[in-house]
Amino acid sequence: MIGAGQLARMTQQPAIALGIELRVLAGSLDDSAARVVVDTRVGDHRSSADLLDFAQGCDAITFDHEHVPTELVRELADAGHSVHPGADALVHAQDKAVMRERLTAIGVPCPPWARVDTPADAERFAAEHGLPIVLKAVRGGYDGRGVWVCRTPADVADAFSAGIPLLAEGFVPFKRELAVLVARSPHGQGVSYPVVETVQEDGICVEVLAPAPGLDGEDAAQAQRIALKIAHELGVTGLLAVEMFETEDGLVVNELAMRPHNSGHWTIEGARTSQFEQHLRAVLDLPLGSPSLTAPHVVMVNLLGGDDPDLFKRYEHVMAHDPGVKVHFYGKEVRPGRKIGHVTAYGADLDDVRARARHAAVYLTTGEYT
Repeated sequence: MIGAGQLARMTQQPAIALGIELRVLAGSLDDSAARVVVDTRVGDHRSSADLLDFAQGCDAITFDHEHVPTELVRELADAGHSVHPGADALVHAQDKAVMRERLTAIGVPCPPWARVDTPADAERFAAEHGLPIVLKAVRGGYDGRGVWVCRTPADVADAFSAGIPLLAEGFVPFKRELAVLVARSPHGQGVSYPVVETVQEDGICVEVLAPAPGLDGEDAAQAQRIALKIAHELGVTGLLAVEMFETEDGLVVNELAMRPHNSGHWTIEGARTSQFEQHLRAVLDLPLGSPSLTAPHVVMVNLLGGDDPDLFKRYEHVMAHDPGVKVHFYGKEVRPGRKIGHVTAYGADLDDVRARARHAAVYLTTGEYT
C-alpha cells in the first residue's frame, strides 16, 4: 500500500487475519501506519525510483491516497506490477475535470460544470447558471480544501489567486449528503454497502449514519446502482466511494475516492466485512465478503484534535461509561481540527446510538459532556 496514513494503519488488522503480509510506503517512520506495520519502507510517492523499488516482491500494489502522479501509476503497471486501481481508473479520483467529463459521458447525474481558465470564464458560467457557483481545484483538494463557494466577483478573484487550475460547478441546493461504498474485483465481482448519510462541518466529515435514515428504498437502490455503474464503467478495482447530494429532484454525484474512505469507517464494527478487509479482498481478486450491517443502526463520529493533546486521560471514562462504544486512534499528533481517530456505536435505536457516539467523541476531545 502506497501511503502510510490511518487508512493503511486500519488495513493492517484485517491483513493479519487474512494471512496477508502488508507493506507500506511511508514518507516518515512517524506516519500513522509506519508505527504498526513491520514491513515499512520510507520513500517518496512522487519518485519513480522509490516506487519501483518498493513494488519489488509485492503481489499487488494499492493506495491509501490519490496523490501518486498518474504517469507513475502507469509506469508501475508497465513494469509488470499488478496495480489496483490502475491509472486509467485512478485518474478520475485525481482530476475532477476528467471525472466530470467521464461521468457526464456515461449518463451519471452531475451538477452543471465547466473548465474555467480565467475569472471571466467563471463569471460567464455564473451568468448562465446563477450564483452562487462552486470553484474547485482540478487536482489535490480534499476535506474542504481547494473548494470556494463564490457569491461575488471578489470570491472568484480569491479562488483564482491560488494560481491553480480550476473548474466551475453549479451550486447544488441539497437536502443532505450521502455516500455509497462499493467494491469491485479484477474479474468483475461487485458489492455495495448500505447507503449512508454523511454530516459535514467546514468541509470535513464529522459524522456518518448507517444506513441513511429515512432514505426511500428505491432512492437507496438507485444510489447503489449509480456507484456500481461508475465502478464498472471506469474499471475500478478495489473500493470506490461515491459522495452524492440528495436533492428535491434526485441524486447528484459530487466526488469520487478509490480507496478506503472516511464514510466507511463504521464498517469495522458495523458490517460483516469491513471496508479494509474488502479492499484487500478486491485488489487480490479474492471472493468479496458480505457488506451487510451487524446492527440496525451504526453511527461513526470523527475525533478532531482540540487544544488538549492528552486524550488518553479521558479514555477510561469513555470505556467505563459505555462499554459498547468502540474507539479508534490513528497514532497521530494532536492538532486542532485534525482527524486523530473515530468512535463507533451501534444498536437498535438511532437516537440512542447517535447520542452515545457523540457523547464519547465530545468527551474524548474536550472533556465536556454533551
